[in-house]
Formats: sequence, C-alpha cells, structure tokens
Amino acid sequence: MLKRTLFFSNKFSLTTKYEQLVITKQGEKPKTVPIEDIGFIVLENQEIYISIPTISKLSANNVSVIFCDNKHMPQSMLLNLDSHYLQQVHFKHQIKASEPLKKQLWQQIVQKKIKNQAKHLEEIGQNRNPLDYYANNVLSGDTSNREGTAAAYYWKHIFSFDFRRERNGKYPNLFLNYGYIILRAAVARALSGSGLLNTLGIHHHNKYNAFCLADDIMEPYRVLVDKKVLQIINNFDEQDLIPPIKMELLKILTDTVYFKDKKSPLMVALSTTTSSLQQCFSGDRKKIIYPDLWN
Repeated sequence: MLKRTLFFSNKFSLTTKYEQLVITKQGEKPKTVPIEDIGFIVLENQEIYISIPTISKLSANNVSVIFCDNKHMPQSMLLNLDSHYLQQVHFKHQIKASEPLKKQLWQQIVQKKIKNQAKHLEEIGQNRNPLDYYANNVLSGDTSNREGTAAAYYWKHIFSFDFRRERNGKYPNLFLNYGYIILRAAVARALSGSGLLNTLGIHHHNKYNAFCLADDIMEPYRVLVDKKVLQIINNFDEQDLIPPIKMELLKILTDTVYFKDKKSPLMVALSTTTSSLQQCFSGDRKKIIYPDLWN
C-alpha cells in the first residue's frame, strides 16, 4: 500500500484520537488522517506541538517522523525499534554476516549505482561509456574504488555549469543534500520494517553514524534525487531551498521504478530491496533486488 507523506512548514498541533492523526491549526477546524495511511511526516516548523501518545502511535505503525533544525534541514528521525516479528533472528544473521559476504554485497551495490549513473548520463545526452567500463570492473568490496572514479566523471558531466559535489558546497548542493536525507529516511524505514539494524552497515562503518546500513543500501537510488534536482533547476528560477522545492523533492518517494514483472512506487520498492537484503544475510538468496529506475 502506498503511504502518504505529510509536510508541516507552519505551526500546527498534532494529536491522536481513534487511530487518527488530528491536525489542528489555530482558528481552523481540525483535520484528521488515518495513521495507518501515513508513511512519512516531516516537521519543519520549530513551534509544532506533537503529543507523546501521537509519537507512540506513529512509531507503532512504522511511520518515519523527520524533525528539522532551525535552518529547516532534516536533522533527526524517529523509527520503530520493534517493527518485525522475527527481528531477533534477522539481527543475528546480520551480525554474523561474514566479511566475504559483505564484500560481495557491496560489489553489487556499487555496480548498480554506477549503472544507474551511466543511464542517467545517457538520458541527458552525455557519454556513458566510461561508467559502463567502471561498472563492469568493480571488484569484491570495490577495493579499486571504482565508485569514487565513476563519481568524479559523473558529477563533471551532470550539470551545464561548473559544479563540485560537496556537503556544504554551492548551489545546487543544498537541493541534493535535502533529497538524499529524505531518501535516507525512506531506506531506514524500509530496513526497520524488514527487521534489520540500521546501525550495522555493510561498507559504511562510522561509529557516530546510526544509519550506516541505510547509507549503503540507498546508493543505487541516489540517481532519483539527481534527476529530480535537474528537473527543479530547469523549472525553478530559484537557488534557495524554498517550500515548493522541498515538496518537489518529497515527491521522490512516489516515483515509479520498474522490476521485471511489475512497476512500483519507490516507497514500496524499497521494501522489496531491504527484504532481499535480509534474505542475503540469512543465506536464502545471493543478490540484492534493485529495480530499474527507467522503463
């Protein structure tokens, strides 16, 4: 089922009654949304009130609640710690995963990421051949860092102006950062729903990062953010991260992606990917299932 994404940029009061999210704005009649229909909530305004029972019910329904800082950038996230009935079993398989298995999984992730970058370059009329070569030569664990080599070529050819991909860099880095944070939250939610530990990554392993596994699994999906940012650049004469642009970036969650026998919104497809990862950890399959981002 496709879940709703709710974005709150103004001052609201969020409470709960009869399994409904009750949204109240001063001077207006309250509105309600069934909590079971919600997948993501973004709380941007610093004066939003949300009750503890509401937080509890949202968590119980595996709703990702994203809190923004005073600069309106996503800062933290609420996730359910008990969202899968076989969670302990899956945790055990994940923790015991061998280094050769993790290296093979990372090889698959990097190959898919580079292939998606190649397809994106082709779509915008750029030469994809170097990326095809890099993708076909990714070693186990990507020990030769084909990911980094591919990224250097990719970012050089994406935009029609000089661009350097940096976390705190110039426009449109802020757009990319916002989109990646939303994507990260969606992947983290799917991993939690599949009974996996977000903290324990395959390749990412920063001890201060609570979402290492989400950072691993989201890599092939990053191109969806890149595509959306290019669309925004073409449609908005604006370099600030204004609310309409944030809303456009949130639409990534409902982008259509394609499996062999079906098409699916991203929000649903992520669960297919994370479920297949769980099966890789348990030894029931050898490859992570990633969709095609183009039909």
